Formats: sequence, C-alpha cells, structure tokens
Amino acid sequence: MEILSGNSSLIIFAITIAFSLFAMYINPAIIEKYALSPWKVIYEKKWYLVITSGFLHADFFHLLFNMWTFWFFCQTLELYAGTISFLIIYFASMILSDVTTIIKHKDNYAYKSLGASGAISGALFSLILFEPFQLYYLVFIPFGIPAVVFALLYLAYCYYAARHSKDNINHDAHFWGALAGIVLTIFLKPNVLETFLYKIFN
Repeated sequence: MEILSGNSSLIIFAITIAFSLFAMYINPAIIEKYALSPWKVIYEKKWYLVITSGFLHADFFHLLFNMWTFWFFCQTLELYAGTISFLIIYFASMILSDVTTIIKHKDNYAYKSLGASGAISGALFSLILFEPFQLYYLVFIPFGIPAVVFALLYLAYCYYAARHSKDNINHDAHFWGALAGIVLTIFLKPNVLETFLYKIFN
C-alpha cells in the first residue's frame, strides 16, 4: 500500500482511461463482456461486473466528462482522506451506486450500464464534507456555486431525472453514489461531520 500512497487516484485515472479507450477503439467485445448487466449479476453470479463496468465508458465524451471530473476532485480527496480511505470511498461508492440499478433491472436481459459516475459522485460528495464552501463552476453559469448548494441541487436533479428522464443515463447511480460517499466518509472520518457542521454554521 505504501507504493500507492498519494498516487492511487492517479493510477485509477490512468487505468480507467487506458481500459476505456482499448475497449472503445480496439476490442469493443470487452464492453459487452464487462459492462454491468443486472441480469448476469443476479442469475449468473457475475458480481465482478459492478467493478469492471466502472472502468469502461460508452464513448469518448462520456469518458472525457467523467475523467475531467475525476481529475479535479479525486486527487484532492485523497489528500484530505488519505489513500486507504480514498480507495474505500471510491470503490465502495462504485459498488453501492449499482445496487438499486441491479434490483430495478434484474429481469431485463438487454439492460447494460457502464461508467465511473457512481464512484466519482461518491468521491465528489465526500470532498464536499471537507470543503463545503469550495466554489464549483459549471458550464453556462457565469459564477461559482458553493459546494454545499451544488450538492443539494445535484441530488434533487438526480432524484428527479431517475424517475422522469429518458436519456439512458443511469441517474440512480449518480444519486446513490453521492449518498454512499457521504455515509462512507462519515464512517471512516467521524470528525469530518463536526468540522462540516462548524463550517456551515460559523
């Protein structure tokens, strides 16, 4: 673990990009084989798909958006939380974010899902606990949004979109990944909640 100390986020970043690009442009069969299939998870016991799917992306822009977000938040989270806690938050968020998707689509053989969005949402919301007033800048919005306000808007949007959107994006994974990141961070770093509340009310 010492070899990974301080660099685990960069290693995950590099592996995700390499594996995604290889699957997209050299061997597309990998996507079919290792994307999340709730049917295969439940009926063929291929539990590893909840991890492998997090290293695959549907297309270049899907990969670009997720890795852009990863680059700005995951390295900082590793500095705040430490390498071991970061790895737990990232991968546990990846797994937990897929639970509702697996339950909802377990009998739909054709359903597939992939991407690191659940894990990245977990990391992002974990970081918000450490820095609730960090300003986030979004496309088409000419001013920064405090992280804690962004968090509320993001959760509300994901909850709504998961029930009404027809865009084939797994909004459930975003929502539950974010909540998982919060819960895991408080469990691993109990003092973060006291610090978070102090910053909010002072």
